[in-house]
Amino acid sequence: MTLGCAMGVACLAAVLTIPAILSAHDGRAAAREPQPVTGVQHARSAKDTVFLTRQDPYGSRPFTRVFLSHPAGGSAAACRVACPPGIDHLPGAGEVLVSPRLHATLAEQPALTGLLPGRITDTIGPEGLTGPDELYAYIGRAPDQLPSSARPLASFGSAWTSTPAVDSSTLDILRFALGCLVLLPLAVFLSVCARLSAEARARRLAALRLLGLSVKGTLRVNAVETVAAALLGALLGVVAYALANEVLAHVGLPGLQWYPPDGRPSAAVLAVCLLACPGLAWSVGRHRAREAALRPLQVRRGAQPRAPKKYGLLLLLPGLGVICGYCALGVLGRDPSGGPANAVLVPVGVLLTGAGLVLALAPATAWLARRLAGTTQSLPLALAMRRNEVEPGSSLRVVTGLVLLVYAASLAQGVLVELAHISRPTSPTQEYALPFSDLSEGQRTRVRQVDGIRAQALAMDSWIPRVSSTTPRITAVVADCGQLAAFTAVSVRGCVDGKVQRLTDSDMAGDPDARPGRTYPFLLSTGGSRQPGERKLLVTLPRDHLVIRARRPSAFVGADILIPPSALPAGQHPATGRLLLLSGSTPYTVRTALDGIGTIAPTAEIEAVGVNIESLQQITVIKSLLAAGMILGLAIGVAAFAVSAADRALERRGRIATLNLLGARPLTVRAAQCIQVLLPLTIGLAGALVAGRLAESSYLITGGGTVHWDGDGLPLLAACTAGILLTAALASLPLIRRHVELEHIRRD
Repeated sequence: MTLGCAMGVACLAAVLTIPAILSAHDGRAAAREPQPVTGVQHARSAKDTVFLTRQDPYGSRPFTRVFLSHPAGGSAAACRVACPPGIDHLPGAGEVLVSPRLHATLAEQPALTGLLPGRITDTIGPEGLTGPDELYAYIGRAPDQLPSSARPLASFGSAWTSTPAVDSSTLDILRFALGCLVLLPLAVFLSVCARLSAEARARRLAALRLLGLSVKGTLRVNAVETVAAALLGALLGVVAYALANEVLAHVGLPGLQWYPPDGRPSAAVLAVCLLACPGLAWSVGRHRAREAALRPLQVRRGAQPRAPKKYGLLLLLPGLGVICGYCALGVLGRDPSGGPANAVLVPVGVLLTGAGLVLALAPATAWLARRLAGTTQSLPLALAMRRNEVEPGSSLRVVTGLVLLVYAASLAQGVLVELAHISRPTSPTQEYALPFSDLSEGQRTRVRQVDGIRAQALAMDSWIPRVSSTTPRITAVVADCGQLAAFTAVSVRGCVDGKVQRLTDSDMAGDPDARPGRTYPFLLSTGGSRQPGERKLLVTLPRDHLVIRARRPSAFVGADILIPPSALPAGQHPATGRLLLLSGSTPYTVRTALDGIGTIAPTAEIEAVGVNIESLQQITVIKSLLAAGMILGLAIGVAAFAVSAADRALERRGRIATLNLLGARPLTVRAAQCIQVLLPLTIGLAGALVAGRLAESSYLITGGGTVHWDGDGLPLLAACTAGILLTAALASLPLIRRHVELEHIRRD
């Protein structure tokens, strides 16, 4: 019981400190958040310190750069703005402060130095970073080196962060998944350890009662022994987790690393671990101890246990009713997502189904065992079925943890499937969009020559007098036929170079603002920014149209008109709009293109179309935490199985001695023990597979995603289930000897 509580408390502490680690991550991110001067957006004076934040994807991690510019003639020491955590001064022009991880990455990837114009003078301390692996930099620039989009800086620090480690809504889902993956099997495991310990003490407590000890005295003896053993195990578990945290903090998880103080258990976590575990052990052991104190003769003589109660069906049936109801709505094509009741009904249905699987397993096993024992002609099968019929609870202690693990694995798969639609797109190409006003003429020419860039185009919206105007607006792309073909999914037929052509997408409805025969103005200028007296390019929308099929996602989605580059006057460029670049979608190509573009235009806002770097980072963190939960759940399930199997082997020594005395062959005894475990395990795992897939589908249907029925994870889960059955069959075969030990023969 001590070792079982130690392992259980270590796993419990690991799960309970995950929110603290995420909270520390978000707290550091919020403490360094630059705050602009309110009321003067996009306006600044010569006395202001201005900032510009750029976040680019580096693989699946964000790479954040904060550009700072001090007042003209000022310096970092004279800056009136307080410094963010982790640094003692703001960088001056030409100075760069980087995180330790970024400093090491620069040594491995020299191409990144182009994104950090200046010399590295210092590193950022742990107080200013969310984790040891973060890529973060403060870059000092001269006032004339930052674009007009840079904003005046008021201070650093905010009550919340715009880039949390896990979104608040997703965090609730993650807590629920980890609760099913770890906390439910953990409760079962601790209960198994406490129950087995109580079973071992029951005969001794009954003997004390028969010798004259009072009922209260007997219960006190049990309470002291139980609490002492569980408390010692809880202390060992806390120490084991504390040591593991110091090691894992330096290794981390994919997408999530933390500093050792962030993962140390708080006072609340210590209170839960040191009080909940002994309390659970005492409450579980008290029932058996009370039975030994009130009916000592029955305990000493090994009276037949009572038949299992069927109240587990009262939980299983409502739970299955809820999740099957949502599945039926999905089959009928109705979308039940978005309702406020889903946030309550789905978790309640999932929890009721999981608890019902465990509680209904005993009566289901007893009923099936009775039917099989009455019809079979096989001696091993008859022995196993009669034992399951008389005492189904002994085998259920072995299989409960594994059943819950398989059930929870389906839920974890559903969480990953729901989040998959915001991950990196699967298109064979990757587009990049840069604001035209952020690039000079030389930068526009050079970014088109970056390694990996296949094609380029321009996208711009027609001019309207003011933002609130009701004048129709259309989107135009400036490209020739070859460039158009590179950006679309299928070859374009009927395209003519040098001709203005109306575009329609075969996968989208027509734009009501795009009216054939109407003339639309587009602003032009000699520079990248809008200036007074700009010319307007007037384009009439043709009646004939060109059918294209844009990739998803793409900046070409929704384009209304194709304007040839020759239609732009010499020396004139769109006053507003975006420069579109195209490359392959392999990670290496995307990384090379982003590095090359960032080197040429370090302060330009680069949008990797369709790539949500924050979502990618969150998915990586969630996958890591779910994988850690699966590992903890597997360890708990295997430990519960090992403890219960060992206890059953010791418990059955008397029955095996009796069978040996009666002349049963060792092969018959081994087969009977194997079947006795496999029957409830097969029933439980089959029910967990079916109920788990239904629960996953109901979760996906109510989640609002595009995937409602997931079959990708089913083969792997079925293979794991088969492996569990095989392992359980082999592990349930204790050593059978022909020698009959007299002390194991029951005299009654």
